[in-house]
Amino acid sequence: MSDSPTRYAFTSRLLHWAMAILVIAQLFLGVAMVASLDAYHLLRTVHQPLGFAILVLAVVRIGNRVLHRPPPSAGMRPAERMVATGSEYLLYGLLVLQPVTGWAMLSAGGFPIALTAQLSLPAIAPRDPDLYSVLRQFHTVLGYLLFAAFTAHLCAILFHTFVLRDRILGRMTMGRRPRPAQPPQRQDQEFRVS
Repeated sequence: MSDSPTRYAFTSRLLHWAMAILVIAQLFLGVAMVASLDAYHLLRTVHQPLGFAILVLAVVRIGNRVLHRPPPSAGMRPAERMVATGSEYLLYGLLVLQPVTGWAMLSAGGFPIALTAQLSLPAIAPRDPDLYSVLRQFHTVLGYLLFAAFTAHLCAILFHTFVLRDRILGRMTMGRRPRPAQPPQRQDQEFRVS
């Protein structure tokens, strides 16, 4: 079964859902790190490689986006399409900036960035306590912005799915091809008496 032209390419859908899972996990980890000082170091050992995985997947996803154009957004007005495209670019930017900022922050603090017990990332910023402080604040602000952008994206999909019922979610699902949306039934049809 081939993909419908109204759906994203399979690789796009796979990357989308993989990143969604990782970003949700990372957001929960970030909140848990702030809320639980006792488990901070343990949570950070998961947070760092997960952030690097998100960065790698974001770069791969941007490359995939260049190679696989999205399907046409039928039924969207030009202003809606512009907002959707702008929010998509914002999410892509945040998914790259947030992990890079975290990497630079830890580099400036002189903390090793361990991906595994044997593999660490090189520093990408000079060791500087003032720079560390600025980057830490920036990393926090970007985290809130990413949470807001992710929530707005989710709300838009829920609105399209449950209010507009335009089956836009079907463009990104992994299952079988969605059925085409049926045109709404006209309520003003006249009754004919034979």
